[in-house]
Amino acid sequence: MKKRHVIHRLAALLAAGVLMGSAQAARAEGVRETLERQNLSLAESWKKIGDGNPLYTQRFGADPGVMEYEGRLYVFMTDDVIERDAKGNVKENSYSQIRHINCISSDDLVNWTDHGRIPVAGPGGIARGAVNSWAPCAAHKEIDGREKFFLYFCNGGNGIGVLTADAPTGPWRDELGRLLITRSTPNCANVTWLFDPAVLVDDDGTGYLAFGGGVPQGKQKAPGTARIVRLGADMLSLDGDPVTLDVPWLFEDSGLNKIGGRYIYSYCSNWQTDGNALRLTSGAIEYMTADDPMGPYTYAGELFPNQGRFFGLWGNNHHAIVSLDGEYYLFYHNRCVEKAMGITGNYRSPQADRITVREDGKLQSVTGTMKGLKQKKPLDPFREVSAATMANQGGITVAMKDGETWVRTAPGGWTMVAGADFGEKASCIRLRVSAPEGGTVWIVPGTPEGEVAGSVQIPAGTEEQTEFIIPVKLSGVSDLCFVFDSTMDFHAWQAEE
Repeated sequence: MKKRHVIHRLAALLAAGVLMGSAQAARAEGVRETLERQNLSLAESWKKIGDGNPLYTQRFGADPGVMEYEGRLYVFMTDDVIERDAKGNVKENSYSQIRHINCISSDDLVNWTDHGRIPVAGPGGIARGAVNSWAPCAAHKEIDGREKFFLYFCNGGNGIGVLTADAPTGPWRDELGRLLITRSTPNCANVTWLFDPAVLVDDDGTGYLAFGGGVPQGKQKAPGTARIVRLGADMLSLDGDPVTLDVPWLFEDSGLNKIGGRYIYSYCSNWQTDGNALRLTSGAIEYMTADDPMGPYTYAGELFPNQGRFFGLWGNNHHAIVSLDGEYYLFYHNRCVEKAMGITGNYRSPQADRITVREDGKLQSVTGTMKGLKQKKPLDPFREVSAATMANQGGITVAMKDGETWVRTAPGGWTMVAGADFGEKASCIRLRVSAPEGGTVWIVPGTPEGEVAGSVQIPAGTEEQTEFIIPVKLSGVSDLCFVFDSTMDFHAWQAEE
């Protein structure tokens, strides 16, 4: 870890007996009792401990678009923002206030690193002329010997923009300087909703972009509003005009993948499907197959019923299909955090479940669960771990500056990582924090109410990032929590043998 004002401060703490004494006191009465003695309480989590879904809870995230890069999944999402009326009451989500795109990533599918909010649209936004930033998707491609990253998004329902970067988490730039798809693009003027992009880079490096949606009056069975176009070699231009896809009972939400040598176009069905011959249901994720990415596509089946079927809260269904290490996963959104908060307004959070690809190449229908995905591998605590990497949390927010994200705590706040492998023994945990008002940090294996392994009192006046060492005895694979009794900035941690 980077050392900032460490040696003299640590020596003073050890001399004063602060490190060990605080830990022993916390063990004696437990974190909850210690907080209650200070008229504090552990912050509530918006997800059940042990569940993988939703992926994160520190804010909302809808319409997940997922990109794999070097064994890691990056999830880009619409940043749902709670809207309130003049009296402070929560209003129905109008989507009109969405100017940012959220990004998280993981290589184990349980611990997700929060990379913050990307300021895409509106005043001060990266994309010139964009008013909103909905339904993102991302891709990467080697161009002129360098890997380049592309983030596509929709400007409300009236066009699609694209940002570029040299790394999967940015910084992002508006290299094109305008929207990529507009109403003036050939064969796009009559698309009801010019939105919901999906991108695919084929094996030969050719990019394809699918988009569109909406149901013209009387055309529920064959809306005719889906489009696909071949992208130029730079991924920032069009190689030809968009063509119409014949998509039955389309509503919105294009998906584009290649599985087993065949192309998959997936989408959300509309809400007027009663009595259809395909037996598809309303607001569900359907999929079609083709031998050519430009189509024509043939209907193949229903992949995922509306999430209301599983979780009781119905709403628009938006998805992404992605593969990692030969396994396929369905990412979608659900209103579970909204429900846990006791509000309603169609504010959505990301979830994921595994897809089974059958021997005949068909996709088995996915059941939505709160358990979610299994952890692919243990977290390595002996490498510096960003504090913004979490499996669960309560009472924290994530701050961001110059591309770095960290946790901003509140009294009673906590974070948790799942499945950290401490091997035969970890003797200490290094923390990097700043806390102008001081406060206590407890290290707690298991749940935030578990037995304390160690703690440290951060002196008041710790204005800059400072490293503290907490003696612990940790071994084997364990979840690990960090609990706080004050407001401070928690940047990173690392175990040592």
